[in-house]
Amino acid sequence: MPKVRLNTLLLKSAVFAVMMCFSTFLLAADKPVTVSEDNASFTLDNGIVIARVAKRSGDLVSLKYRGLEMLDNVTQRQPGYWSHNTARGRQIIPRITIDPKSNGGERGEISITGISDGGPMGSGPGGSVVADIEIRYALGRGDSGVYTYSIFSHPTNYPATSVGEARFCVKLNDNLFDWMTVDSNRNMEMITAYDWNHGTEMNMKEARRMNTGIYKGEVEHKYDYSANQFDVRAWGWVSRTNHIGLWFVNPSVEYLSGGPTKFELSAHRDATFTDSPDAPAPPTLLNYWRGSHYGGALCNIAATDAWTKVIGPFLIYCNAGADRNALWQDALRQAAREAKAWPYAWVSGVEYPHKSERGAAAGRIIVRDPQAPGLVISNLLVGLTAPDYTPATTPRGQGGFGGFGFGGGGEDDTNNVGNSPGSFGRRADGGSGENSTNQFGRFGTNFNGRFTNPESVRGTGTNRFRGRGGRFGRGGFGGFGGFGGFGFFFGTRTVDWQNDAKHYEFWVRADANGRFTIPKVRPGTYTLHAIADGVLGDFSVSNVTVTAGQTLELGKITWQPVHYGRQLWDIGIPNRYASEFFGGNDYFHWGWYLKYAQLFPNDVNYVIGHSDFHKDWFFEQVPHNEDPNNATGQGFGRSTTWTITFALPDAPRGKATLRLAICGVGTRDLAVNVNNRSIGSVTNLVYNATINRDGIGGYWAEHDLAFDAALMKAGENVMKLTIPEGSLTSGVVYDYLRLELDEKAVAAP
Repeated sequence: MPKVRLNTLLLKSAVFAVMMCFSTFLLAADKPVTVSEDNASFTLDNGIVIARVAKRSGDLVSLKYRGLEMLDNVTQRQPGYWSHNTARGRQIIPRITIDPKSNGGERGEISITGISDGGPMGSGPGGSVVADIEIRYALGRGDSGVYTYSIFSHPTNYPATSVGEARFCVKLNDNLFDWMTVDSNRNMEMITAYDWNHGTEMNMKEARRMNTGIYKGEVEHKYDYSANQFDVRAWGWVSRTNHIGLWFVNPSVEYLSGGPTKFELSAHRDATFTDSPDAPAPPTLLNYWRGSHYGGALCNIAATDAWTKVIGPFLIYCNAGADRNALWQDALRQAAREAKAWPYAWVSGVEYPHKSERGAAAGRIIVRDPQAPGLVISNLLVGLTAPDYTPATTPRGQGGFGGFGFGGGGEDDTNNVGNSPGSFGRRADGGSGENSTNQFGRFGTNFNGRFTNPESVRGTGTNRFRGRGGRFGRGGFGGFGGFGGFGFFFGTRTVDWQNDAKHYEFWVRADANGRFTIPKVRPGTYTLHAIADGVLGDFSVSNVTVTAGQTLELGKITWQPVHYGRQLWDIGIPNRYASEFFGGNDYFHWGWYLKYAQLFPNDVNYVIGHSDFHKDWFFEQVPHNEDPNNATGQGFGRSTTWTITFALPDAPRGKATLRLAICGVGTRDLAVNVNNRSIGSVTNLVYNATINRDGIGGYWAEHDLAFDAALMKAGENVMKLTIPEGSLTSGVVYDYLRLELDEKAVAAP
């Protein structure tokens, strides 16, 4: 009986404590916002969170929630910062843009503006940019977090420039946070700073094998936590001891680069690169708007450009809950609320249209493929973006380091020699290593489509076969970006929705019947794009004009995939990623390129009609490691040849086309032969660091090789795809492969 009494008393005490905490929260939630300042900083306070911002740089130097300091206060680095801050401004203007004294304490906002006056702004991996920069922080009554946004402005009297790697970052209190959540696959207790500092470096400085802790023997690599920015809208860290969390919440992706397929760094333990066993390595969150990874993005500004871009606002959200899952689910619900509230009515004084000043576009996309009348597509993504364009050339010294690359830019140069693209060796077909010409190579129109509304506007799709350059990294190839965004490129430089960071993009996921509405669009003229799982390529319609306050009804839009003949066979699912292949559903781990040689000692030998691409086709074709003792990923592997065996009932004639959809590139060359006769090499591959960054998809492009069908025969045929010897990450990641035959076409001699 006494025990029962004791348990009852404990229960009553716990309930009382919860009620007191809830009452305290309600009181705090009703507290008016205040903004105070001293010579060095502003402080925003609403009784729930207290944020302090440096007046010179715009850095977030403190964020307190429930009396706890959420940010790192041990190291000498900024705990919260925009990569391009205001500190280098020739004039710095701190001010209160929303004074809570004027609105009854409902909201406060502060601003720090750095005036470039033609000089560089920003530093670090993101380099510098010649533009005025304004950074704002806002706090409302009852908000459990602070909003931040940054405004870049380039007037026409400033020189040409470029924005390098650009993001907002926070380093968190290492004494609080121990659990990190990106998505359902990366929802885990994390290593400690001690574990990182006592780890053994692998083939790149960002990867270390843990010698201590719960992941002893495993390799920690910050890129294993990269996320799809379209789908992951809330990610963060949790303190399991204090039952609190801190999250980044993107209410929209209109201000981010790369559209709905873009992966970027999101969260990790800070990867410090010192030999000190006591170096700080605090929990880190990142929100990239100009990504430099997995193919990167470009933001070049011509001297004649009057350019402005508003990045955000997004929410730095603090919460409390019973456990880590409750905290995550609450953050996801908050993300849904923020998306519904977008665009925020309280934003003013910048180029940010409110809801009534925006428009929408709606319609229905119907895919009709004569070769697949029963085709069922999924994951139809529809977007409005800037038309493809040729970027401005920016002179050396004006854009800052990292402001260049399609090949990744910025941090791509942090990878060690042994992990860089290329092999300094011979091509896969035995050539000298220089680019060779594809036989019957083609690029250009890939799909036709048209509106079925009265205007009958025609749309097209394209093979993304652009020949874009990257940069000569360590052991690399492509174009050298250098300092200031100036580079050498193979082929035409073209920016499309996959690598555009200069403009805004608006994307939605259509319903199962292809119906879509793209809401909250800034007025302007766009290109409409569509991509879908199950359809090779993308669909586009140009000159789509959105008007403020109106919904543009596009009606039924027919997307008819164009074939270069009838399909003989295919491998995989066209979905922009390699997720359906062996290992593709568990890609986010360091060292798959080492495991390949163990899993496929005789390389891939795929038989059409018998093999299963889920288990018989590896998700990345990489040089074959021949050192069984290689545990670091350093060194080189031999050339790797994959074979595809297929049978034909009759000897074909005409022109055949091998269509290769590639979403990861680390090599310079991919050679192909049929029945031991070469049909050419794909040589316009552009490095995107997807393999060495443990990715499943980077910049996507279709590469086609057309050849004389007479090279094939009745009965068994063998196609071979060979990548050259090189570093173990210098391979390719396939999205999809298809062979087509046009028997009426005449093959080129």
